[in-house]
Amino acid sequence: MESWQQHSRTFYRVRGPLVRDWQPNQFVYDPGENGVEAVVRKLEGDSAILELTIDYRTERNNVWGVNARNREQNLALNLLMDPEIEFVTVLGPAGTGKTLLTLASGLAQTLDHNRFSEIIMTRVTIPLGEDIGFLPGTEEEKMEPWMGALMDNLEVLTQSQPGGTWGRAATNDLLRHRIKIRSLNFMRGRTFLNRFIIIDEAQNLTPKQMKALVTRAGPGTKMICLGNIAQIDTPYLTETTSGLTYVVSRFYGWAHSGHITLVRGERSRLADYASEVL
Repeated sequence: MESWQQHSRTFYRVRGPLVRDWQPNQFVYDPGENGVEAVVRKLEGDSAILELTIDYRTERNNVWGVNARNREQNLALNLLMDPEIEFVTVLGPAGTGKTLLTLASGLAQTLDHNRFSEIIMTRVTIPLGEDIGFLPGTEEEKMEPWMGALMDNLEVLTQSQPGGTWGRAATNDLLRHRIKIRSLNFMRGRTFLNRFIIIDEAQNLTPKQMKALVTRAGPGTKMICLGNIAQIDTPYLTETTSGLTYVVSRFYGWAHSGHITLVRGERSRLADYASEVL
């Protein structure tokens, strides 16, 4: 095993038979007391180059006021904040932090690092109960009732910002101009440049809808797909035919994409217990 430092990051070259089963951007960790977490950067036959991950569990490395609470969340933030990774899929049951982590990393890279010009959020508009009919207003106003998750998470993120009530009001006003809500119905033919695109509830997309969306990405755009295969709401899709399953399997092994499954609920003990018993 060799080790070296480059641009203040630590790298290791590891050799052995296990390396043959690894993939680019796969995470490996040692569960011991002084264990390490690393990401596979390059594969060369029986050797692999590993890079130590950034520990987003420490307050020093918080992302827009948010810290990772478990290993999977920490690894997810490493994918979401990596400028070399252009496509990320984040799976996990309710309350694991998919939307909060993604939104925090999008805000940090858009407002703090100026890596993206704006955040675009979209999702499939399938009602959970009876349909309430047509909604009045502009595209953004029509989409707002479907974006409760976005509003709830924005409230959490702006509460952690300094400046009191006036500071939070100014932050909310800024966010309204930098976060756009868009409908899937009007995506065809568009090209998004330097955007941070979040596709929520991606398990309800068909493979063709997923292809139509991912091919909208232009230079400098990063796309994040969030979902939970167990929560497919449409009767026309199953776990195997969902566009989310399709895109995870097709992007497997590409050097500029990453996939993570969150397992631990961090919403509340009520939500965690409900997820287990209901």
